Amino acid sequence: MSEAAAPMIDIRDLNVTFTGGRKPVRAVNGVTFSVPRGEVLALLGESGSGKSVTLRSILNMHPKKRTVSSGSITAGGLDVMALSGRALADYRGKLTSMIFQEPLLAFDPVYTVGAQIVESIRRHEPVSKAEAYARALGLLQKVKIPSAERRLAAYPHEMSGGMRQRAMIALALACNPQILLADEPTTALDATVQIQILLLLRELQRELGLTVILVTHDIGVAVEVADRVAVMYAGRIVETGPVREIIRNPRHPYTQGLLASRAHGAMTGARLDAIPGAPPDLSSLPPGCAFRPRCKFAVTDCETIQPDETAVSPGHWMRCLRSAA
Repeated sequence: MSEAAAPMIDIRDLNVTFTGGRKPVRAVNGVTFSVPRGEVLALLGESGSGKSVTLRSILNMHPKKRTVSSGSITAGGLDVMALSGRALADYRGKLTSMIFQEPLLAFDPVYTVGAQIVESIRRHEPVSKAEAYARALGLLQKVKIPSAERRLAAYPHEMSGGMRQRAMIALALACNPQILLADEPTTALDATVQIQILLLLRELQRELGLTVILVTHDIGVAVEVADRVAVMYAGRIVETGPVREIIRNPRHPYTQGLLASRAHGAMTGARLDAIPGAPPDLSSLPPGCAFRPRCKFAVTDCETIQPDETAVSPGHWMRCLRSAA
């Protein structure tokens, strides 16, 4: 594969186990995927499926003393799992940046938003404070924050939820990263603000040519923003493909369940077709297919066989012993 054709993000057989509790928690189990330059990939699944753990692994954020990781992560040609110290600090924010789920917790409450954006710029680039301040002002204007100059002097708690999320996006873009990671960026926002943030992210992604991985549990968010979807369950990717293909032709029973359990206007007064049961305990995963106890298509072999990845159509893959009708 030529350098030009190499993916911006390439993850191979990633396993992440947390060892700080009474039992090891196998949060990610053999995840493999790649993201070409300029593509938006959505990681979709219920809470506890391993989406955020995978995302944070790309920034090498898990505490070393309580985490056992294996496999490989390459981002922009760098071996992420081999980075440490200054090299890791240089990588975070410059090549790869992240929009966190709750900006009120991600921002430092004792510094203004402007001071934190300026600090990030000056950490990675040899510019004066005045130049960094001008860049910070331009970033707030780019993410469409009204009265941007006044907001630079505001503390995070003085801004609304939607405005904080826009400021978080500005901070993530401060050093012109090539890769943007977004962890549930619209969860705490009302519906009107959600769509504004999603449209802004898509606009910025296209304008800047960013490679994006978006974590979400909402298939509607994936449809608005993503080019491809990877559905995760119990720390594994169970189905992946182009977003429209996944919506029109979901093949894994879990993906079908996620789509069927989503409310829409045409079903007013009807009961949701919810997935029965609950996700498995990641500290004691069952043998075979982890979705088997909740799957209406389960057969005897599902109890012992871990399904391999099989092609459904070009670019569309799933892990299941049978094609769900």
